Amino acid sequence: MAGTLFKVRIEKIAAGGAGLARIEGKTAFIEGSAPGETVLCRITNEHRSWLQAELLEIIEPSRDRVQPVCALWGKCGGCNVQHLNYSAQLAAKTGILEETFTRIGGFCPPQPVIFPSEQWEYRNRMQFHAIRQHKQEKSEALWGLKVRKRDDIIPISDCPVADPGIRAMLRGENRETQAQLSPPGKDRFTVYARNGLFLSEGGTSRGKMRILDREIVMDAGIFFQSNGAMLEKLIMDLREIANGMADRTLPMADLYCGVGTFAAFLGDLFPHVDLVEEHTTALALARENLMQFGSTAFFAQRSEQWARNGFPRRYGFICVDPPRQGLNPALARRFAADGPPLLAYISCDPATLARDSKILIEGGYELAELRYYDFYPQTAHIESLALFVR
Repeated sequence: MAGTLFKVRIEKIAAGGAGLARIEGKTAFIEGSAPGETVLCRITNEHRSWLQAELLEIIEPSRDRVQPVCALWGKCGGCNVQHLNYSAQLAAKTGILEETFTRIGGFCPPQPVIFPSEQWEYRNRMQFHAIRQHKQEKSEALWGLKVRKRDDIIPISDCPVADPGIRAMLRGENRETQAQLSPPGKDRFTVYARNGLFLSEGGTSRGKMRILDREIVMDAGIFFQSNGAMLEKLIMDLREIANGMADRTLPMADLYCGVGTFAAFLGDLFPHVDLVEEHTTALALARENLMQFGSTAFFAQRSEQWARNGFPRRYGFICVDPPRQGLNPALARRFAADGPPLLAYISCDPATLARDSKILIEGGYELAELRYYDFYPQTAHIESLALFVR
């Protein structure tokens, strides 16, 4: 079937951002298409139950289609749903979140509460690749991002979703930041910019970022949420939730805590805070960020190791923010057997969240609320908060 042309109607946006259609009984994924439109496509890959196809022509455009702002849309590996208006993006990603729970979790979740973001210049943390060219024995660097679904690097001179400080760097408008960005032998590096602060791996990598009413010590090389405004919204919501729903006579724990951002804003509500993080450099920064709290403990280990023989104490509230892989199965089972009365699960992958939710619910939890925070407009990434109560 590879190479065959088909005229199809796009049903919806699937996980990952491609349009979904049906071709001869198989599900077909077509990048760059939009819900409700009729397109001409060519089959590029055929699998047992699904197909991949390339978009050749838009025969009847969707009412949700817009002209992408970025000239590199479709080439750069980043903003793959920029061809949809923002309302359609939110609807598509909310639908993906709900459908994933039904398909993987085996149950219908509560209707997600949606929190939109600024659509442009929202991204504070980005990873770039250095493109080194040698001219007359002189090396000059250009900055690039990966080509979509390939390892090639495409040079960029601007990015409309990037923070103004990063855009200034890409445009060459700030010589001080440019001077930071030639780390010898460092062909991939991360930068962070917000409210005048600019940090970069290989340059000035460490600094203090103001989040709400506090300063958080961070490092450009350590993971930190990439949308500062949405992070502040999430923090305020978590504080309100913990203040209203948690048993605050008991300690709290922050798992996969990174530099301790959530605990720094929630810890004063509880008599004691435990922080768990396997990345020792991140945990060292967490110690600095929680210096104001009198009763804290820090565990430099994986969360599943920390809970292997049971939780070290009874908790009124636990916050988890795992990577894309979700909870380790042993940790999920530990929560199901002996978790706190309130568990806040921050997820960057609906599939692993749905998988873990099934284990938690089978262990006696109820998924009380599901919130979708659009940390990454113009992309297919989905960040959510699930609240589990016993």
